[in-house]
Amino acid sequence: MDFHIFRFFHLILVAVFIFYDSWCYCDEAGNYSFMKNATSAPTLLSHFDYIIIGGGTAGCALAATLSRDATVLVLERGGSPYDNPAATDIGNFANTLLDVTPNSWSQLFVSEYGVYNSRARVLGGGTAINAGFYSRGEEDFMKEAGWDRDEVEAAYEWVEKKLVFEPPAKGWQSAFRDGLLEAGVSPNNGFTFGHINGTKFGGTIFDRDGHRHTAANLLEYANPKKILVYLHASVHKILFTTKGNQRPKAYGVIFQDASGVVHKAELATQDSMNEVILSAGAIASPQLLMLSGVGPAAHLKAYGVNPVILDHPMVGQGMADNPMNPVFIPSPEPVEVSLVQAVGITKFGSYIEGGSGLSLSISLTRSFLDGVLKLVKKTKFPTHLISKIFEPLDLRLNLTAKAGVIIQKTNGPFSRGHLELRNTDPDDNPSVTFNYYQDPEDLNKCVEGISTIMKVIDSKGYSKYKYDGVSARGLLDINLALPTNLRARHITSAFDLKQYCKDTVMTIYHYHGGCQVGKVVDNDYKVLGIDALRVIDGSTFLKSPGTNPQATTMMLGRYMGQKILQERTIIRSKEEEETVKTEL
Repeated sequence: MDFHIFRFFHLILVAVFIFYDSWCYCDEAGNYSFMKNATSAPTLLSHFDYIIIGGGTAGCALAATLSRDATVLVLERGGSPYDNPAATDIGNFANTLLDVTPNSWSQLFVSEYGVYNSRARVLGGGTAINAGFYSRGEEDFMKEAGWDRDEVEAAYEWVEKKLVFEPPAKGWQSAFRDGLLEAGVSPNNGFTFGHINGTKFGGTIFDRDGHRHTAANLLEYANPKKILVYLHASVHKILFTTKGNQRPKAYGVIFQDASGVVHKAELATQDSMNEVILSAGAIASPQLLMLSGVGPAAHLKAYGVNPVILDHPMVGQGMADNPMNPVFIPSPEPVEVSLVQAVGITKFGSYIEGGSGLSLSISLTRSFLDGVLKLVKKTKFPTHLISKIFEPLDLRLNLTAKAGVIIQKTNGPFSRGHLELRNTDPDDNPSVTFNYYQDPEDLNKCVEGISTIMKVIDSKGYSKYKYDGVSARGLLDINLALPTNLRARHITSAFDLKQYCKDTVMTIYHYHGGCQVGKVVDNDYKVLGIDALRVIDGSTFLKSPGTNPQATTMMLGRYMGQKILQERTIIRSKEEEETVKTEL
């Protein structure tokens, strides 16, 4: 009887400790005592309960949560978002995204389809370079994932309390909202975080002063005595023990600092619950699995990856990127600087979003395009088209500030591709094929989305921000001349919206897949066939949640951190029960 009372109170105390969301350890964002440059790391670290690869959108939430009851090492390949405050201002959004210099927060890559894209390399991940829109995933996404609704709600609120704001509804965004309603994207749902058909204003991670708050701010929740974050720590390989016929088990990682010094980090050996967790994102997570010997065996052997730990054919498969098609609209009136605030959630599977007043640095734009030209040589894209595409660029990009842009994003999508190694350098980009609009249903959604944008542009509600005599169809023709990608333009795009969608496709940076649930990881995000290794990030998604995935990705980090701590508590209680029984 005494033992059962002891166990009951033990569980109560641990549960209160885990779930008490208002607990504060008082390390403020930007002044984290536990955040260090990897050059200060010893060559061998071996006392952590969890090693998290990637301090990004999911990784920061996960690390902060796990540190409440376990020791955590976070290895982030980029730097700190607090080192360059100007880059977090809303007015510098485009310049921060296009800055692809060696130490920038954005790493350029070009997919095999000829669409340029970016990967975050900074603490906070994509939340440090994205458009800031915050909207929860749809109910069906939660049900399909098998998540507990109450715990999901609590995890969203945990994120929102720290870094989400209600945006100001100013002139251009209000006119855009009115145009959406006039175009039939109804009802008007006002301000909400929820994913509801119709037109709404969602949340933003930019505060009223236009300063960005990132997932790195969630580390304010962390216990500074139990967490260590190394910056500029590029993980090269996950380490496994392989004994006889036993399943491989992750026990550590190899990482390199900015000076080229190699370090080794290992899990604490005394606890069977300890794990390595990949939260490196939809590009790096499958890439690192492959470089560590987990992936399609023939492909790994072809690139000299040795040893092959596990032949896992589905690693790198199911890659998808939600296609985006923009329409730029010059304005006769001044427009505010705004990113995504109002959004139209249509019934046919297209999301209509917009922004205004963005400015671009010509020098950064040229640097970005120089990077494109270098990378395109590594892809299968026909290089003879490049000079024709870039000829008009400088002239056009000087005229972007007094304008709005409205985009359609295809939900899902159904079109799928794959990721393969290009070499064994973890800092280089792998080869990624997304197969935009390969599925006819995706293409049909785009056509309906573009048609809706045309209705918005020609609406009375939006008319103040469009020149008289300029039609939506005419603006589409102008947009065909812009170098939005490296794809060839077809004359039929002038009258065929399906071809227009293909020719003007861009990324909205919501790529996902490569380590999908049910194919690479189980429902607890444990890698199939391997012990002590999980993947918790957007690479596990079967589709992109909601209009924009950052809310759900941060929620996932928190949600799974809670689940892992619950598992840890249960296992620890059972072990204590056995110990007490033995002593009795």
